[in-house]
Amino acid sequence: MSADRIAEVRISLAFLPLAQPISDAKVLTGRQKPLTQVAMLFAEITTVDGHEGMGFSYSKRAGGPGMYAHAREIGPDLVGEDPSDIARLWTKLVWAGASVGRSGLSVQAIAAFDNALWDLKAKRAGLSLAKLLGAQRDGVPCYNTSGGFLSSPIDEVLDNVEASIASGIGGIKIKVGHPDAKVDLARLEAVARRIDGRVALMVDANQQWDRASALRMGRAMEQYGLVWIEEPLDAYDVEGHAALAAALDTPVASGEMLVCAAEHFAMIRSNAVDFIQPDAARVGGITQFQRVTAMAQEAQLALAPHFAMELHLHLSAAYPHAAWVEHFDWLDPLFNERQMIVDGRMVVSERPGLGVSLSGQARAWTVQSCSIDSTGTRDSVH
Repeated sequence: MSADRIAEVRISLAFLPLAQPISDAKVLTGRQKPLTQVAMLFAEITTVDGHEGMGFSYSKRAGGPGMYAHAREIGPDLVGEDPSDIARLWTKLVWAGASVGRSGLSVQAIAAFDNALWDLKAKRAGLSLAKLLGAQRDGVPCYNTSGGFLSSPIDEVLDNVEASIASGIGGIKIKVGHPDAKVDLARLEAVARRIDGRVALMVDANQQWDRASALRMGRAMEQYGLVWIEEPLDAYDVEGHAALAAALDTPVASGEMLVCAAEHFAMIRSNAVDFIQPDAARVGGITQFQRVTAMAQEAQLALAPHFAMELHLHLSAAYPHAAWVEHFDWLDPLFNERQMIVDGRMVVSERPGLGVSLSGQARAWTVQSCSIDSTGTRDSVH
């Protein structure tokens, strides 16, 4: 057992504003409002020996303040603990809040702590997180999503395609699921023509098709040789995903909206997807993400984690089967470092841990924070 112990835990909530409101199919069908900001939950952990780790979680709409409140409530349970005992600490934290469940908001709050502990462990070893986990490759094919939202006119999407390819991106994903199927097919045709086979192409329906529409649209899109069709159905329609995956030649991808490992297990057992898409922040952190990928590995599934490339680059690099990482530049202002893209792949840096540190802008956008140590919890005024 290590003599080192967690001395202090710092928690902060920041709101990252987007340059312009973003809409996907959920907005066009009236289920959500345009996305204007991302709530970021940061955890910074310091040990008695001076080791440090930083982790984060997030919410794209409601939930950020709730995640912060839950993290503040359970954070004291980490003080005095051995930071190496990451799995045991995850279990301790989840049971500390078991009355509100072992999925959803509660584990998303835990994710910030869990990710920080993994960052600390890798930094202490002098290794990138990918290397600590056992890297299979030094870079991962990456695709861009942020330029293909339905809120962007097609001319803008095509400009974004060219800019992404020029930057070295290996794939382009556009949003579909428009209430008018003709709009989807016209936009896809225009993008496919512009790409002209230079990079991979994917689409994302954001859960907005029913089973009949998903099959009809999936068949109409077969001609484009898509790498995958993402979230064609409601995230919890396991049977529908399984039937669709069996009916289409195009691979089916899903999983980003699932909020614990057990929900992913149901998809994997049912052969419901070809690409599994867990999000380390949503399933409870790297510890739970690894539970998902262990099962996915046995099922020979490909991996394409959702969002947060700063986390998922490392996890995809350590996955033994085919893997992609999603490129979003939205979080760039929060960190001092950038991810390098070369020849269609995002390169794992040699920086220890996650390889990112919080920027002054992240501090400036902070609306709530606290420091927890053996003397108690101290809230900061913002």
